[in-house]
Formats: sequence, C-alpha cells, structure tokens
Amino acid sequence: MMKLLKSGVSAAVLGAFAVAGAPAAAQGIEVTAIAILTPEEGTDFGWNQAGHESAMAAAEATGVDFIPAGGLGYGDIRPTLRELAEEGASLLIAHASGYATAAPEIAEELGVPVAIVDSPEALSPMLVADYTLSGHEAAYLAGRMAAKMTRTGNIGVVVSAEPPSWNSQSAGFAMGVRAENPDVTLTYAVIGPAAYADAAGGRRVTESVIAAGADIIFGQGNGSSFGMLQAVETNQAADGGDVLFIDVIGDKSSVAGDRLLTSVLWDMTPVYTAMIEHLRDGTFGTRSYAIGIADDSVRLLQTDRIPGDIWEAVMAIRDEMIAGDITIEPVFDAQGVRALMTSVEAD
Repeated sequence: MMKLLKSGVSAAVLGAFAVAGAPAAAQGIEVTAIAILTPEEGTDFGWNQAGHESAMAAAEATGVDFIPAGGLGYGDIRPTLRELAEEGASLLIAHASGYATAAPEIAEELGVPVAIVDSPEALSPMLVADYTLSGHEAAYLAGRMAAKMTRTGNIGVVVSAEPPSWNSQSAGFAMGVRAENPDVTLTYAVIGPAAYADAAGGRRVTESVIAAGADIIFGQGNGSSFGMLQAVETNQAADGGDVLFIDVIGDKSSVAGDRLLTSVLWDMTPVYTAMIEHLRDGTFGTRSYAIGIADDSVRLLQTDRIPGDIWEAVMAIRDEMIAGDITIEPVFDAQGVRALMTSVEAD
C-alpha cells in the first residue's frame, strides 16, 4: 500500500496541514472536479474504501464533481492519469505509494495538480502535495485499552507488511501497552513483505500468534485482515476465552462478528477538503497533510465489547493527549517498531 519512509523523516512534517517556512501563496485555481485512483475497489472496509468515501465526501462538501477510478492495480497508471485529466479533473489523488512516481510526472507533463502518499520530499507548489497519514495516536489509545483488557498478559500485533503507516500504528500501539502495563508480552508477526491481500496468510500467522498465548490481536492488513478475523473467530485463547480483534482504518462491524473489540478509524475527508481549499487559495503543494485525534480524523470505534469504565478511562487519556499532557511521536521504521516488541515471530 505504501512505501517505506526513511527513519529520519521529522514529525514536524506531519503537522496537521502546514510546514513551517512554507512558500508564500501562489495564484489559486478554480476546482471543478477531483479524481481518486485506488489499486483496489473501494469496498474493502480499509485503505481503498476510506480513500474513496473520504474523497467523495470532500467533493460534496466543497461543491465539486467526484470521479472515482478503482481497481487499477499497481502497474503503470500514467494512461489513467492522462484520461482523468482530459475528463476535467482539477486534482488527481494517487491513493497508493506505488503511484508516487508516475503521478508527479503526469503533473509536470499536463500541469494538473496531484496528491501522493508518503512522499513529503516531493512537494511542489500548486503541483504536488503529500499526505503522510499516521494513526499512531489512536493506536496508542488502543494499546492502553488492550493492556487493560488482556486476560493472558499476551497481546499480538499482526501486519501484512511494514509500510510507514502500519509501522507508526504498531509502534503507537506498543507504546500504549507498555505505558499501561510494562509486563505484558507483545508478540509481533509479519505475514510477508507485501501481503496486503493475503487472507490465507493472515489467518495462518494470526493462528500462530494465538497459539503463542495472545488473547487480543491488533491486525493491520487490508484484505488479509479478513483472514485475521477468521482466526480470532475460530480459535480460543489459552485460557479458553474469546480472542478479540482490533482493526484499522475502516469499520468492519457489519462483517466482523462479535470478536471485534475496536478499530483505529481513519477519516481522510478533512485532508482532501483542505487540499481543495488550498488549490483555491494558492497554497497547495506547500505542506504535507496528516490525520489526528484532535479533530476525530483518527479515532477509536466504540463497540459492545468494551466495558463502559474502560471506554471512559481511555477517553480520559485521549483528553490528556489533546491537552498536550501525553505526547506520542510516530515511529516509521520497521526496526524501531521491532525494538518495542517482546518477540518477532514471522517475516
């Protein structure tokens, strides 16, 4: 889904919608339509669906047309970018790291602004913007919740790969667990180098983590997360009780059964809305965009599995974070994530 960032990327780059020292505003443009390009269809309850729905909501909120282009895969999207530009798109949102090279090239070729992911170094005024998204703040809250609720004292983190977005959430989650209870065992497992859609692998690896003692799984996987869900739904924890699942990006309540504890929900609508506004005022391409708990663009899903007192305690921690009393810095590199875990079980 997203390429690995260098570990030296500053957290300041991820400021809500501004980078210090950004160039002065250029001439704004009229925005009549936005297009989003996704590698999979926008029905995966994850990365692709969140991008599709958020872009559609931003278009509606700002009064522009919405042009979706889904199921494009990870090959050469230059022809599609050109076609969408010819159809009148004022902004091309390239919603996959594999598109981060082609999209700026087409922007230069056609003069049509593009937005790419995980590439803060690629900013170009009124031409290329970056949105480097991280759910680490809400993942920290999920870690605090998991540590409060584990019965076995063993929690698993299963990922389909180690892109920066997964890494920052894995690290934030681990920090939350450690802050709540440093004695909890954290078992970390990687399905594969790019196993985003590997549901069978997700099930196999998750079952191994459950067998190692985990009674709560924090899973990050896109399509592979459905295999993770199958594992928690068909296996019991070492103490004979239910294994619970913490998901990311989307709300799988309608398909996840009763083992879903919570999800780190992402809402990219404020990001895409800001992009449209910044095209209009001439400041597009002078900043990276982020999501965070302060405006609920990252938040936890409340389910019936969460006891009321624990939910209230976690929301109190959220208030402390918003007030600045607790600060969680994102960790984007895989080695930094692994250093926070008790054990690493798979590669």
